[in-house]
Amino acid sequence: MKQDDRLQAQQAKRSLDDINRSVQVPGVYETSFFQKFLAYSGPGALVAVGYMDPGNWLTALEGGSKYHDALLSVLLMTILVAMFMQSLSIKLGVVARLDLAQAIAAFVPKWTRICLWLINEAAMMATDMTGVVGTAIALKLLFGLPLMWGMLLTIADVLVVLFFLRFGIRRIELIVLASILTVGIIFGIEVARAHPSIGGIVGGFVPRPEILTNHGMLVLSLGIMGATIMPHNIYLHSSLAQSRRYDEHIPAQVTEALRFGKWDSNVHLVAAFLINALLLVLGATLFYGVGGHVTAFQGVYNGLKNPAIVGNLASPIMSTLFAFALLITGLISSIASTLAGQIVMEGYLNIQMPLWERRLLTRAVTLIPIMIIGFIMGFSEHNFEQVIVYAQVALSIALPFTLFPLVALTDRRDLMGDHVNSPVVRWGGYILTGLITLLNLQLIVSVFVP
Repeated sequence: MKQDDRLQAQQAKRSLDDINRSVQVPGVYETSFFQKFLAYSGPGALVAVGYMDPGNWLTALEGGSKYHDALLSVLLMTILVAMFMQSLSIKLGVVARLDLAQAIAAFVPKWTRICLWLINEAAMMATDMTGVVGTAIALKLLFGLPLMWGMLLTIADVLVVLFFLRFGIRRIELIVLASILTVGIIFGIEVARAHPSIGGIVGGFVPRPEILTNHGMLVLSLGIMGATIMPHNIYLHSSLAQSRRYDEHIPAQVTEALRFGKWDSNVHLVAAFLINALLLVLGATLFYGVGGHVTAFQGVYNGLKNPAIVGNLASPIMSTLFAFALLITGLISSIASTLAGQIVMEGYLNIQMPLWERRLLTRAVTLIPIMIIGFIMGFSEHNFEQVIVYAQVALSIALPFTLFPLVALTDRRDLMGDHVNSPVVRWGGYILTGLITLLNLQLIVSVFVP
């Protein structure tokens, strides 16, 4: 099939067709900024949960406990790169009316496309694993439920998505937004009670050269990067950006959709950054120098009840709030990763099946390997948490295989028209992706060359 024919075939299909163009937004000539912002707000919240999933928790808590506030600079730079890349994802969805998987399927040769699909399918599994394991651990902490049964219960995520989609994507967006606010309040309270050093926090935002030379800091830095700029968020946002219904034949309306889509994205990414920063500061303030496995979920849960570790902050209420926040983020991040898995599977493979079957299939593709790993490791919580940390590093290694196509596709005038990347955006995108690639290579070299 010729490239033009493949493009037309992909554009004829609607990404996440039960969501696509389902939310009406004000016209371009209506003047209320706040009304328009509310109408476009929502996709950014669904994407932002991927920036604060249980994988982020582990890397942030471990980074704080081992290196105090030093990795706050990594977190800040990573979220700025995320804002840039998510804006390209939004542009692809709004202008081309394609998600990234569909665009790759239309323009990339067959064997390259297959390789990219395999890499991204592995990334989807690593992403989904963090949500599934985080949810299962939270259920164990709160209710004593064994990890195996907690993981199996995450199949209900799919049923929850199907149920709420009957009432429209806006219901899911509101639930996710309420969840983000709840988690933010919980950690705001815990950090405020911990009385962190303001000077240490400010100093932590200054980049340190040893991050590149210290193997442990580099591993955690790439883990933070992989847990923050996750491949599935790029795919997800390029689809969710198409959920708003407006007249795409009016250039001013398309420009406005891009503007408010970026506002929505950046506001929610700032919220995700603050939550991750609170987690890192919590780890630095309470657990720096403690040692052991205190930064594991069970360790933090127990530590928040132990006066010998956290002093006057110790309270069963604080540990329960921690576990409850973990449960919330695990559940909502699993929902987001399930949607992203569907986008990747449909876009690359053009699978046609009923909605509920597609959702169950995308969850099964990730849940089955996770269960196999669980049986091999005896469903050990500590082993699972170590797997999650290294899964974030694997996501960082997989990231360039998502970012390079994203920058290249949004640089095609035949696809993007007047919204094609400017030279600054083009080279900025390639340079940032190249730097991420070099950091990954530095990590690989540091492993094999002492």
